Amino acid sequence: MVRCPECDAEIDVDEDEVEEGEILTCPECDVELEVLQVHPVHVNVIADEDEDEEEVLAVDDGDDVEEDEEESEEEEPEE
Repeated sequence: MVRCPECDAEIDVDEDEVEEGEILTCPECDVELEVLQVHPVHVNVIADEDEDEEEVLAVDDGDDVEEDEEESEEEEPEE
């Protein structure tokens, strides 16, 4: 028995029936898990590259907006 690191659900995994590097799916949250170790079974969440890129872009976009606003304030001519 293994617990999903994402939602803590119990996943019925027989260590004699899985191989290191095998991909499992949590039945509760549908996250993909990679088997890192077989005896005892240890799994890790596989990061979804698309989601990671979206998060990075969102952070970058937020920083750019703040920088643009600061630059435009600095460029305004003083009277």
